[in-house]
Amino acid sequence: MNPILKPDRSRIASLESLAFENRYAKLPAPFFHGVSPTPLMGAHLASFNAELGALFGLTRDDANQQGFVDYFNGSRDIPGAEPLAMAYAGHQFGHFVAQLGDGRAMLLGQVRDEQGALWDMHLKGCGPTRFSRGSDGRAVLRSSIREYLCSEAMSGLGIPTTRALCLIASSESVMRERIEPGAMLVRMAQSHVRFGSLEYFYHRGDHENLRKLGEYLLQEEFAHLRGEKEPYLALFDEVIRRTATLVAQWQGVGFCHGVMNSDNMSILGLTLDYGPFAFMDTFEHDYICNHSDHQGRYAYHRQPEMAHFNLACLATALLPLVNDNSEIAISLLRERLANYWRYFNDAHLDIVRAKLGFLQQENDDLELWDELLLLMEGEVDFTLFFRQLGALSLSSPTHHPLRSEFIDLPRIDLWMYEYRQRLQREDSCDIDRRQSMDAVNPKYILRNYMAEAAIRKAEDDGDYSEIDRLLTLLRSPFSEQPAAEQYAASAPVWAQSIQLSCSS
Repeated sequence: MNPILKPDRSRIASLESLAFENRYAKLPAPFFHGVSPTPLMGAHLASFNAELGALFGLTRDDANQQGFVDYFNGSRDIPGAEPLAMAYAGHQFGHFVAQLGDGRAMLLGQVRDEQGALWDMHLKGCGPTRFSRGSDGRAVLRSSIREYLCSEAMSGLGIPTTRALCLIASSESVMRERIEPGAMLVRMAQSHVRFGSLEYFYHRGDHENLRKLGEYLLQEEFAHLRGEKEPYLALFDEVIRRTATLVAQWQGVGFCHGVMNSDNMSILGLTLDYGPFAFMDTFEHDYICNHSDHQGRYAYHRQPEMAHFNLACLATALLPLVNDNSEIAISLLRERLANYWRYFNDAHLDIVRAKLGFLQQENDDLELWDELLLLMEGEVDFTLFFRQLGALSLSSPTHHPLRSEFIDLPRIDLWMYEYRQRLQREDSCDIDRRQSMDAVNPKYILRNYMAEAAIRKAEDDGDYSEIDRLLTLLRSPFSEQPAAEQYAASAPVWAQSIQLSCSS
């Protein structure tokens, strides 16, 4: 124990009463490295996600006791937890890396929520592990705040994601591009298994443990598929569908992940590992949020393609599980992978129609969408435009949302005319359409400048109030929140200077 912390010995009864089941820890040794957290100096609670905590019987009163932080910081053991760092590999920027793993993260174990669902309780920034590759195993406050806020923002948007129970700050210094304060997240998800988890064993030729991981997934994550004639093909098909739908949802809100490596792709189709992510301000087809991505591999418009690439990597890892004859396995998996674009296009088109307020289907709906994006390119705020489009009145033909922002006025006027004609063909009702469009077009997103403002207050003044304010705001991104109107505006000019890299 770190003597600097001098933890309060009061018991946190609700935390101690969590019944850890630790299913992953029952797998053989090659799957993980058992390790304990290394305490951060001066660790203290920066923010507690009370809405998520309530799912596990944890309250704000619990979180405000010093012992709460001590448990997660490794100053005292949580009864029943079995900390471990998970092993995995992955394709990073298209190149296979055989040894990755949790270099700054640990799975404490698995606990059930009030509905009986099993969740991983996972630390991020808790010190070095066998997989740290010479690194310090730490996370910085800057990146931890960003992930804490964005995971909750994604949850509010209805997009599958990991979530974070709390954010722990510290007085410890960590070196990245500069010296920064260290921090830790307590991350929750129903699984932290990645595409790269299966790649790890396949590329080592360890088919025995690959099969054990497959059996684990069918037992724990995809139990509903156990009775299928070809369960691993059914599993792959479901992962394809979930991943395609996830990426379509990202595209629909202008979200860029930034590092879509196969080790950052969740087997459950969750948004996983928030690094240099961003929600676009002004629409840009080829927007790159990660300044480390010099080739634009993970640009906005390439995300669907990159998801397909990662699924192909996963398909390779599944070969031995599908059939002992590799040629047969390849054929079967290719056949399933071919479904990806249908799944993606169907999900994308559903989102397009919802964002535009269409209740019926017409064959040229996607062409209408694509034409609009061409007009918006480099000129119009993506989020604001669609939110304001919902206020369009068919009885006011001269009213165009953000019309003055468009350079090519004749073309946007023509587009708006065609759009109105499209709505009139289905007898669209202004009131009903606005209600349905407001339910899918957010008013509030986590813009980079908002996260940056919270980071500066936390780093400069030790003031975490903006984090909590944004957490509350982003849980209800579709609702009108009059007291938070300033967050619904376009980004200030200074936001253009914010740069995000893989350490962000």
